[in-house]
Parts: sequence; C-alpha cells; structure tokens
Amino acid sequence: MSRLPALHAPTAPPGTTDRYSPLPLLAVCLGYFMVILDVTVVTVALPVIGTGLHAGVTGLQWVVDGYTLVFAGLLLFCGGLGDRLGGKTVFLGGLGVFTLASAGCALAPAVTVLVLARLVQGLGAALMVPSSLALLRSAYPDRTARARAFGVWGTVAGLAAGTGPVLGGLLVAGPGWRSVFFLNLPVGAAALLLTVRHVPRPAADRSRPGLDLPAQLAAAGSLAGLVGGCIEAGALGWTHPAVLGAFALCAAGLVAFVWLERRSPAPMLPPGLFRAPAFSASAVIGVLLNAGFYGLLFLAPLYFQRLHHYSALRTGFALLPAVGVVAVGSALAGRLTARTGPRLPMVVGLVVGAAGLFGWLPAGPATPYAVLVAPMAAAGFGTALTMPASTAAVMEAAPGARSGAAAAVFNAGRQIGSALGVALFGTLVAGGLVPGLHAAVVLGGTGFLLAAVLAARYIPRAGKPT
Repeated sequence: MSRLPALHAPTAPPGTTDRYSPLPLLAVCLGYFMVILDVTVVTVALPVIGTGLHAGVTGLQWVVDGYTLVFAGLLLFCGGLGDRLGGKTVFLGGLGVFTLASAGCALAPAVTVLVLARLVQGLGAALMVPSSLALLRSAYPDRTARARAFGVWGTVAGLAAGTGPVLGGLLVAGPGWRSVFFLNLPVGAAALLLTVRHVPRPAADRSRPGLDLPAQLAAAGSLAGLVGGCIEAGALGWTHPAVLGAFALCAAGLVAFVWLERRSPAPMLPPGLFRAPAFSASAVIGVLLNAGFYGLLFLAPLYFQRLHHYSALRTGFALLPAVGVVAVGSALAGRLTARTGPRLPMVVGLVVGAAGLFGWLPAGPATPYAVLVAPMAAAGFGTALTMPASTAAVMEAAPGARSGAAAAVFNAGRQIGSALGVALFGTLVAGGLVPGLHAAVVLGGTGFLLAAVLAARYIPRAGKPT
C-alpha cells in the first residue's frame, strides 16, 4: 500500500486537530472500502443470488445497477449538499444510511426487496464519496501529501475490488450470500466511530443558495431512463415500447436538466468547472474507464460459472488476476502522480487496460483458463493505474470552494459508466454469452483507447497549469 501522507507537513491552522494524522484517511477509506467492496462481492455472488431468489439475468442486472443508478443519479446533489452543510456531516449521514441498508440487503426475502435495499445503499454511497474526497483535500492541504492521500484512497479501492471476489466466494461457499452484506455492519460501525473522533470538520459554505431539487429530479429521471432502457432491451428488444419510452424519458430529463440548471442561482453542475479542459476530459475518462472494467466484472463470473461450471469460490479465485493487481496499480499510481503529474499514469494505464479487454476475444467454451490470465491482469492493472491519477487531475483542476461538486461530477461520471457497462454488456449477452462477450470487450477496449487519447491531449504534465 502507498505510504500514508507525511506527518511532518506544515502546522495546521487554528481550530483543527490531528490534521496530518493518518486517522482521518483511515476513517474515510473504511467508508469507501464498503462502497467498492459491494460491487465486486455482489458480482461474484450474483449467480447464487439468482438461484436463491429465482431471478433471471435482468433481475441480476438490477441488483447491480439499482445501486449504481441511485449512486450516480444523486452524486451531484450530494456533492453540493456537502459543500453547503459540510463534508463531515454528509459523510456521517452516508455511512449510517449505507450500513443500515446493508442489513436490509442481507435480510431481503425476494429480489424486489433486495433491489430496493440496494437503491438505499446507493443513496448512502452518493452521500459518502464526494464528501470523502473533500474531507481528504481539507485534511491534507499540502499538494504532495494530498496526492499520496488520493493514492491511498485509490489503493483502498483496489484492495476492496481485489479482495471482493475471493471474499465473496468464501462467504457464499460458507455462511451464504447474505453474509456478503452483513460484513458491512462492523466496518460501517468502525468508520462512524473514527470519523466522529478524528476527522476535522471543514467549513461549510452557508452563503450558497438553496439546492436545486427540480434539476436533481430531472437528472435522476434522465439517468434512470438511460440505464433502464439499456437493461430491459436485453429481454424486450430495442424497439419495444417500454424501452423506447425509457429512452424518451432520458432525453426529456436531460433537456429539462439543462434548462433548469441555466436558470438556477445555485446549479448542481457549476458551468465554471468545465472551463478547465483537464476537468472535462477526466470526467469523460471516468465514464469510459468504469464502463469497460465493471462491465467486464459483470460478465466474467457469468462466463466462468455458466460455461466452465466454476463454483462461486473458484470463480472468486479465477478473477484474482483482474482484481488482485488493482491494489498494486493504485499504489504505483499514487507515487507516479505525486512525481510526474497525472498524465503519464493515465495514458499508460488506459493503453494497458485496452490491451487487456481486447485480450478476451479468444474466450469461448473450450478456452483454457491460462489464456485469460494476462488479459485479466492487464485490464485490472490498467484501470488501477488510471483511477487515482484521474482523481488527482479532477481535484487539482477544480476550485477549492467547489471541491465537493467537482468530486461529485467525477464520481457521477464513473458510476454512470459502471451502470452503462453492466446494462450494455448484459444486454449484449442476451443473444448468446460468447458472441455478446466478444462484442462487449471490443466496445470496452475502444472506449479505453479513446480515453487514452483524451488524457494525452488534455491532461497537463507536472507543473503545468490545468
């Protein structure tokens, strides 16, 4: 794991405590650990959940995307809420909501209840993530220390993603899939305690006008229409009236959102953020990055369990090449970003990740597992190398007063990418797992290459202004 931020940084301003202690970083990272863990843990458990709750592929897509849909749809609102009410208050609220919703997931008697509980988990995640980045920026104001903190934050995501499949396999093979969600209860309790006691409270911006709820509803409706249409197209077909209606809702919500934001005195999406090319490019890169990687993580367990008849535990170990290198890549990204700036790790990571996705093209019913080890490792390492660097690029490009909103925009883009990756990749395999998998990895690999071009063109070198 990356080194914790240096403890010999300049003296903290009056009124703060433990400003350069590693404990604020630990508290924030525990919450983020749960957010990421529940993606990869659930992915491995999906086939077993489907059997236990009598859910098909479409239902399983909603188990994954119900979470990311609310997560992405509310990130902008929650980022602004953090700027207005204070990051610590919003982060604590998110921790409480996420932990309680995890208990609801664990106790769900049917797939409908599980999806509803996952929606509430998404709300908790949306409250936590933008506030977590704002808290790190406030706790570690030194640029080098902050870059290392973001590196550790990304490394924790890598550890969560890396341990998720194996841990999920162990839990499913032992106590059962419900224990996957019960695991969040002690982690959430520890994060709450550490946050209350050790995370400094940044100043809230009480001067901002009220939050724009109509625009938030329009944005959520637009995203729900887009993701819902992509998911249901796999079962109903792209020309089904319900699917077309979902896409019409997406378009109408987007138009309404833009119109409302232009008229709002307190827009959720401050237009000034996008005047920085590095910020805009990083937001797009976040969408493409998560779409490719998390779309692959959704399909890979289905591939191993349905074509090769792996158990959940064996599937977890089979995914280790993809997720086990994430922690290494994230740690390296933190160090490289602190020394060279974000451009180099982003470009290299995206090219390596694209090669990994394209490496799945030989996958078929008789393909030996060894053929897929290098592609999985490349996809995971490339994603891990890119993510902390792109996070640093976003936060460096954003004004300090809008750090919460900037983090929300970036993470909203990433979660939209995750939701679209699962929705599109899942729909592509509706007509056949192998041809759908091949089409999906071509789509994801092309997105990675496009993101590499954007990074090379718009992300500044070290020492250059954004």
